[in-house]
Amino acid sequence: MRKRALLVTLGLAVTAGLAATTQAGATAAAGDVLTTGGPGGTAVAVGDVLNATLPAGTQARIATTSGGSTGITCNTSAFTATVTGNPAAPGTATESATAHTLSSCTTNIIGATGVQSITVNNLPFATAVVSGGALTVTAGATGPIQTTLKINTILGVTTCVYRAASLTATPSNTDNSLTFTNQQFTKFSGPGTCPANGYFSAKYGPVRDTSQAGSPAVFVN
Repeated sequence: MRKRALLVTLGLAVTAGLAATTQAGATAAAGDVLTTGGPGGTAVAVGDVLNATLPAGTQARIATTSGGSTGITCNTSAFTATVTGNPAAPGTATESATAHTLSSCTTNIIGATGVQSITVNNLPFATAVVSGGALTVTAGATGPIQTTLKINTILGVTTCVYRAASLTATPSNTDNSLTFTNQQFTKFSGPGTCPANGYFSAKYGPVRDTSQAGSPAVFVN
């Protein structure tokens, strides 16, 4: 009886050890939230700079209604962010969005003859990327998420300022992209000719770690 009890105890200990090893292996395989080389690959280092532009043939849009066809279309857009935290997956990686540009823009808003400039204000913004979830952009220490549009009209240049409480994008490891869809901005200031809202949609990718040799694509785990 004593020998059998001892064998059972040893069996339980081995089983527990195997379970612990398997769990540790799974954690190691998952890697950090942000990796390069593939899912569960090399961890992106804190301080690395990430960059992405619009894929060829795509555009960034600011529509006056959600999913609408009236608004502003930009052929060139890019963002830059610095990684501030990259814990083991599952977890939440953090970034500081330091630049976001939109240019080569046209408009079909009634009364507008062109787009002089679009400026993203109050950078940097805070960014959080959740394992298996979304990327969320929120205001940083310098102020709210804000964009200033200077639109040419037959009466001169009209300045419209828009703000958003937060922005959400969907990451994809298929093409290492981030997609914003109908993210609402509300007019903060400007004349009545400025639309009441702007709905931002754009796909950026591939997101690359430009601090590393070859600028490898970034995966979200």
